[in-house]
Amino acid sequence: MGITTILSVVTPKPHILCKALNFKPSQTYNDSSAKLSLASLSGTKRCIMDVGIGVLAASVVVLSPLDANATRIEYYATVAEPSCELNFARSGLGYCDVIVGSGDVAPLGELINVHYTARFADGRVFDSSYKRARPLTMRIGVGKVIRGLDQGILGGGGVPPMAIGGKRKLQIPPELAYGPEPAGCFSGDCNIPGNATLVYDINFVGVYSGNRK
Repeated sequence: MGITTILSVVTPKPHILCKALNFKPSQTYNDSSAKLSLASLSGTKRCIMDVGIGVLAASVVVLSPLDANATRIEYYATVAEPSCELNFARSGLGYCDVIVGSGDVAPLGELINVHYTARFADGRVFDSSYKRARPLTMRIGVGKVIRGLDQGILGGGGVPPMAIGGKRKLQIPPELAYGPEPAGCFSGDCNIPGNATLVYDINFVGVYSGNRK
C-alpha cells in the first residue's frame, strides 16, 4: 500500500508532462505544416527525459526496502563481535567470552543451534550462518564438527562450557581445525587452505527442539 501511494506521486504521466510543454505525442506534420521549432524539439527531449527520470525514481522506491534488508544481513555476516582478550587452553585453543550466557549449557551429543561467522587469521570471512539467515544445527561433542568447535562450545580441558545466550570468540589452530590438508574443496577449488588458523564468533542460540527425549 505504501509503495503504491509513493509511486503515484513520483511516477510522471507522459501526457501531463507533454501537455505542460505544449507538445502532443500523437500530432503529425506534413510538408505543408510548419516545421517543428527548436523550442518544440527541446520540449520533446525534456518530455522524454522527465519520463525516464520518473521511471528511475519509481525503481529506487521499489528496490530500497530489499536493498536495506540485504545490507543488514551482510552487515551481521561480515562485522566481527567486539574484541576480547583470549585465554589459551593446553590444546592451543584460544577463547574468550564476549557475553556469558545465562541459560543451560550445551548438552553432550545433542543437537544445538548456533549462529557463527568464520574468518581466517587475517580477518577475511569464509563462512557465516548469518548469510543464510538461519542458525546452524549441529551435534556437539561427538566429532561431528572440528575439534576446536567441540572444545570451544562444550568445554573441557580448561575451557568452560558455553551456555545459551552466550557469545564466544574462538581462535582455532590448524591441529584443532582441518590440519595440513585443504578443506571445503569443490572441483579443485578449496575454500580453506592447509594449516589455516581459524577464528570463529559463536552465538549459542539454543538447544535444538527436535532432540529425542
